[in-house]
Amino acid sequence: MGVLVLAGLLVLVIGGCVCVVWASRGGPRWVRGVAAVTLVVGELVRAFAKSNRRRSVNRSGGGGD
Repeated sequence: MGVLVLAGLLVLVIGGCVCVVWASRGGPRWVRGVAAVTLVVGELVRAFAKSNRRRSVNRSGGGGD
């Protein structure tokens, strides 16, 4: 079951990337919409990962010495 969920997620990610490339080459309006959603979700994931990374550094003390 978990493998199917991950496979479905992978298909969505690849499809979103294809739409971003297609939209940059002047695809139809629905492709530009999917590309915009893909880019927004990517920015949200990036911000979430950055905040988690900052939190984990603060918890560990952040001292490199």
